[in-house]
Formats: sequence, C-alpha cells, structure tokens
Amino acid sequence: MSAADFRVLVVDDDPDMQRLLALMIRTEGMQADTADDGDAALARASAAPPPDLILLDVMLPGIDGFTVCERLKHDPATAMIPIVLITALEDRASRVRGIRAGADDFLSKPVQREELLARVQTLRRLHETRRELEQRRLAAEVSRKEALRKAFARYISPRLVETMMADLEAGGTPFERAPQRMSVVVLFADLRGFTRLTERTQVDGVVSLLNDYFAVMTEVAYRHDGTIFSMAGDNLLVGFNVPFPQPDAAALAWRAAHEMAASARPVLDRWASRGMPTGVGFGLASGDAILGNVGSPHYMNYTIIGDAVNVAARLVELAQPGELLVAGPALEAAGERAAPRGRLPLRGRSEPVDVYSAML
Repeated sequence: MSAADFRVLVVDDDPDMQRLLALMIRTEGMQADTADDGDAALARASAAPPPDLILLDVMLPGIDGFTVCERLKHDPATAMIPIVLITALEDRASRVRGIRAGADDFLSKPVQREELLARVQTLRRLHETRRELEQRRLAAEVSRKEALRKAFARYISPRLVETMMADLEAGGTPFERAPQRMSVVVLFADLRGFTRLTERTQVDGVVSLLNDYFAVMTEVAYRHDGTIFSMAGDNLLVGFNVPFPQPDAAALAWRAAHEMAASARPVLDRWASRGMPTGVGFGLASGDAILGNVGSPHYMNYTIIGDAVNVAARLVELAQPGELLVAGPALEAAGERAAPRGRLPLRGRSEPVDVYSAML
C-alpha cells in the first residue's frame, strides 16, 4: 500500500490540535480524516472504507478515548485497526488502562512531529504486514475449499457438493468420522463378460473403453444426486439417501439405472462394432447399512457396508445384459412395477429375497 492510499483518522476535540495532527499526516503524503468526539470516531471507523490507523485523544467529550478504543477492539470489523492513544496523562494507571483497552501505542502531549511520524510509520508497516498475512490466510482458505470442492465432486453431484460446502461452512460434518447406521438405497452396475474381453484387448485400449463407459455412468449418477462409493474394475457402486437424506431415494435410483442403460448404449455399440460385444447388468436394493471410513491409518475409504449392499451385489451378479434386478422393498419404495422373478436364494443370506426384473 502506498502512502497516498494510507488513511489516518485523527480524533481530537481541540480544533487546533486536530488541524496540526492532520497537517503532519498530509505532509507525509498520507490521507487524514477527522472526528471531534467519541461517537463520531466510532461512526467513521465503522464506515467504508475504514481508516488504516487511528490517532485517538483520551480526553474527549461524552465517550472518552479509552472507551472508544475498547469498543473498536472488541468489534471484529475494526479490531485490526492500529490505535495510538494521545494523552496528557502521564500516570502509570492511565497507561495500564490504555493497554487493557487494546491501544497499540501511545503519544504524550505536546506531540513531537518526529515521534508522531516514527510511530505512524511503524504502525503502518505493522498494519501492512497484518493485511498481507490475512490475504494469504484467505487465499489459503479459498484454495483449501476449492480442493475440498474438487475432491467431493469426484463422488457426488455438483448440487450436493454445494450443499456439502455450505454445511461445512456452517460447522457441519457431512462425512462423519464415527460410523453411522442409516437407511440407504444401493445401485450396482456391472459390465457383462468384460473380463473375457480384456484378455484380447491391449491395456491402453481397456483403459480407454472404461473411461468412456464410466464418464457416461458417473454423469448419470450425478444428475440423479447419487453418491459414488466405488468404481472397481468394471463395477460401479452408487448410493442414495447418503450423505444427505433423499425422500425419493429409491425413485432416483430406479431412474438412474434406466438412464444409465440408455446413455451407455452408444458406448457399447461402438465396442460391439470393434468386435467386443458386452452389456450392462444392474442390481438395486434398499435397507440398513453402516456408513463410515474403513481402512488402515495409511489408507481410508469412505464407504457403505451392510445387507443392502450385499443384496444389490448378488443381484447384479445374476442380472443379464440390459436387465435390472430389484429387491422387493426397493421396488415398492420406488413406486414402480417390474416382472416377478420369484423368491431367490442369494449367497450369504439365510432367507430368500423377492426379486423383480425390468429390461432396460
């Protein structure tokens, strides 16, 4: 900040002293504003733009300088403005009171020009250093929030990212460290026969194919406000009703599966034209699950574990290309209809599950 941009507020009820101090400041190329009493000083300090430094007489009509200083330092909007108390009081008690009020420095009357300018220049440098540090802190905070935003955007839709960032700024913790048990809707999507296809495809070709496929699938998941928990190999796991409540979670998952199938079709057609026919199977289930960070001190994964996940995983294993297998409770919650496949025994479950089929 140049001297011409530095603003000093001179507060003194003595017109001659006020003019003298303001003249000293302006002679050095800085701006000087004036106030005659404590109330005017508080008003000027709170106005935009605020002063960069305040020269404050202690003996003022109405509110004295100690009180003005104390109020300014207790207000977050003005707390960082350096304040120099100017006083004819030389007793130790007055100095202590000024320090307790938050004064940054003191000047004794009669004011000497050299001493005044030396203290103003010192506090000006201090103020500039504080401002620079605050700007760096704010820049670091913006950078941190942007990094968080980008990290969250890898897993959840942009709309939910904004909700999550607002929740974080309000002191919330969407990704709780402690595990939580909650009701979820789980959608699995899996490429049929993809492992066999990879055996006769170059590595870079496999990666390119998967990137095309997952780009389409994740975009659909985000449009329906799903949270992506896993993208392992050719398998995609999307959760609904997490990390925020979604009253229509099952309906969102149902629509997401249908749109995923439609959106992936052009990609799969391109693969088929290159001699690599495949399709996508889907599994959908709902129920309780445990949500939390799972892993070791060196690697953590925010994921969902539980019966709903297991059922959806078993259903996607049974699904044919272009087929969505849905557990009964999830279908009922979605308010949709599908063809009954019967009560099927699923690996790892003691009781059969009512399963329904929808061709996509």
